[in-house]
Amino acid sequence: MNSVLKMKDVKRSFEQGGHKLEILRGVNLSIERGEIVALLGPSGCGKTTLLQIAGLLEKPNSGEILINGHKVKGKADSIRTGLRRTQIGFIYQFHHLLPDFTALENLLLPQYIAGVNKAAARQRASELLESVGLEKRAEHYPSQLSGGEQQRVAIARALVNNPSLLLADEPTGNLDPKTAEDVFQVMLHTIRRLKIGALVVTHNVELAKRMDRVLQLKDGLV
Repeated sequence: MNSVLKMKDVKRSFEQGGHKLEILRGVNLSIERGEIVALLGPSGCGKTTLLQIAGLLEKPNSGEILINGHKVKGKADSIRTGLRRTQIGFIYQFHHLLPDFTALENLLLPQYIAGVNKAAARQRASELLESVGLEKRAEHYPSQLSGGEQQRVAIARALVNNPSLLLADEPTGNLDPKTAEDVFQVMLHTIRRLKIGALVVTHNVELAKRMDRVLQLKDGLV
């Protein structure tokens, strides 16, 4: 199996008011290429912290993170940033699109930052917008799109630099049930078509059951 993410005995704690809060107490998990994994757990149990660490946005107190077999521990921030930019895509509960740029431009900018030439970037952006059903909305600004359309653009943007790992934090949490279902279907179809690994935080048990595997985070352990 080809693991895109491995977390080995990952621990994370915080000091608060003179007390030590243990959020993650030794997390072990593995996500394989082409596998979509749901992460469930009560509010405040550390799901977002786990995602932040998996996405190299935060460092654990101890433990090992491997992205596509590459050990991250001790690596310079520039290397972590490079891995984040080229290997990892993020989808959040709120779309975080840049309001002054069109849907197409929101997909072009991350590619320009990664050094992709304009012609290739435009082709990739157009293909992804088509894959999420928004090819006719490419020149629209976020304010001209519905909530579901905005989140579909966010999904396309997360995938635009060909990541091998997708991390999603309640990606349908801000949407009404029907729109959430539509966006969820688009997300699953796109991830499966591109054969990338995905870790999806959700509170929706029914959605979780439709993924390949369900993990529970409880008392700091998976």
